[in-house]
Amino acid sequence: MNTQNKFIGTGVAITTPFNTDLSIDSPSLEKHIEHLISNGINYLIVLGTTGEAVTLFDSEKEELITFIKEKVNNRIPIVLGLGGNNTQAILNKINETDFNGIDAILSVAPYYNKPTQEGIYQHFKAISETCPIPIILYNVPGRTSSNINAETTLRLAKDFKNIVAIKEASGDLSQAMYIIKDKPKKFIVLSGEDNLSLPLMSVGVSGVISVVANAYPKEYSSMVQLALQNNFKDAEKIQYQLLELIDYLFLEGNPAGIKEVLSIMNITKNNVRLPLVTVSKKTSQKIKELVDQIRK
Repeated sequence: MNTQNKFIGTGVAITTPFNTDLSIDSPSLEKHIEHLISNGINYLIVLGTTGEAVTLFDSEKEELITFIKEKVNNRIPIVLGLGGNNTQAILNKINETDFNGIDAILSVAPYYNKPTQEGIYQHFKAISETCPIPIILYNVPGRTSSNINAETTLRLAKDFKNIVAIKEASGDLSQAMYIIKDKPKKFIVLSGEDNLSLPLMSVGVSGVISVVANAYPKEYSSMVQLALQNNFKDAEKIQYQLLELIDYLFLEGNPAGIKEVLSIMNITKNNVRLPLVTVSKKTSQKIKELVDQIRK
């Protein structure tokens, strides 16, 4: 399989289940991995935003990566979240990481520092020149206050062969279209927003890195495959079925919303680490109602 083709379709930014004492709940994680793989997802993203990577200690991250690689057992590709706002620290981490069993890294735009576009370019240039495996850029200005604009994305895509894709979560359809219009043939654009995946795929996006697919992997993967086959009539039925729930997943922060759904489904518990908190009773009740509607 062509390297880039591994990331076409549905990737899931997997949650990290916690016990009541907020230790990692390995049995639930194994159950969740099987739930995802058996229902047709294409690849996993480990230690992303949805995985609460920022509240995991380094020792926990290592244990988590080892556990997930063992349970996945080469059945689907694994993408490792590895980014930040200290470029040299990322380079050091890359040099220390064992990438056996890891197919790519997902590297977020530098946050908080608010670098210029040239600073963003130089940041990813340094990562590209150090990283031994493919890189997926992650543009999520709503979290980082740092938008990777279309010009910078295209510059990186054309200058570095190991920068193979971008997770576009800017919410700017025009920006995504400019990337698709002028990108190298093999460079992949992925949706980073579940509710915009279908309209984005209609203009050339090749898949999604999803949150809602943690709970609905079969449905969401089916929608993405239908869209890839240009069957938007059937795909939109699934998108609209999940539309309102997706909005509620993010109403009080991610992954609190998706963990509430997974708890309702008895897949994992809804425990999160501070500064995140579980969703309010009002939101929880609405999520339960929407889950019940989808079941019907």
